[in-house]
Amino acid sequence: MTATGDPSDDTSGVLPGFHPALKDELTFPLAWGRSPVRDFEAWRRAARATVEEHLLVDRQDATPYAPEFTARSDGDGYTRELVTLSLTRYGRVRCALLTPHGTGPFPAVLLPHDHGSRFDIGKEKVVRPWYDDTRLAAAEQWADRHFDGRFLGDELTRRGYVVLCADALGWGDREPLTYSRQQALAGTLFHLGGSLAGLLAREDERAAGFLASLDRVDARRIAAVGFSMGGYRAWQTAALSDHIAAAVSVCWMTGLKEMLVPGNNSLRGQSAFHMLHPGLARHLDIPDVASIAAPRPMLFLGGERDRLFTAEGVRAAYARLRAVWRSRGAADRLRTETWPDVGHAFPSRMQDEVFAWLESVTAAPA
Repeated sequence: MTATGDPSDDTSGVLPGFHPALKDELTFPLAWGRSPVRDFEAWRRAARATVEEHLLVDRQDATPYAPEFTARSDGDGYTRELVTLSLTRYGRVRCALLTPHGTGPFPAVLLPHDHGSRFDIGKEKVVRPWYDDTRLAAAEQWADRHFDGRFLGDELTRRGYVVLCADALGWGDREPLTYSRQQALAGTLFHLGGSLAGLLAREDERAAGFLASLDRVDARRIAAVGFSMGGYRAWQTAALSDHIAAAVSVCWMTGLKEMLVPGNNSLRGQSAFHMLHPGLARHLDIPDVASIAAPRPMLFLGGERDRLFTAEGVRAAYARLRAVWRSRGAADRLRTETWPDVGHAFPSRMQDEVFAWLESVTAAPA
């Protein structure tokens, strides 16, 4: 903290002498291969229970979804509608739901949106907002910046997937945040015995369950796909929910120790609180949590020029993931790639790789 007392002036993210000592103590004793539990299914149950305990938000299974469908409209080969749900007992959430024309049941994609420090749009970052011209301009700007002008949800639905995307707390319809208010929101939830990251995880888990409950969806073929914080949310949901049969994470995977370096966003507060489960690192590393989803098919793509994640951290995480899938005799179900000329973005050529991979892992059973 500087003499001004303004937290925004502190960019080091390091407590001299203290932070390195705590970091050195992290050994991740519940990681697969290090844990005393040698049966993988037993380990999965124990590891998932540990993650759930550290969400600080209890399960919401008893809360009825009570869906309300509105703003129905036809797109290019698919139907668009808004659906308002109770993902938790704490409030209602408006989501975009896209359904291909034709006879289902269809495969489906849960499509959590990114962070990006832009809060006026949430689901509109990945689904073209047919219901709001003001948001359309902002959404098109976002798509141009990160996705080569494409809306991922619309692209996926044209390819035959039901797509669901909800506003996370603080985005879009849900009292949009400012960058500085994130820490206040996180602090409030901590005081109330919960956490911002835990609430987000529970909502994503419940959204996967809602998709699986729809008659139009083949519940055996639901994938989670996301970019940036959406990528984090995609693999986390696969770890927490057996409704997710496959997952794609673009530009979000690293080892925790390699991420905890001066200047990294994870040490600055603000956006970090959406992905920080207090105390969990005493048990599991980031790739250890993702490994709870093994041996289901998963695809991790990153950019070598991505300044948010060190190359060392990405390599360490990928190696941990590959070791787990290999131990299950499922090395062919995991792809980990770093694209040399890509930064923190999800360009169309990378999207095309994802679409082809999804088609291969969500094909209808013979």
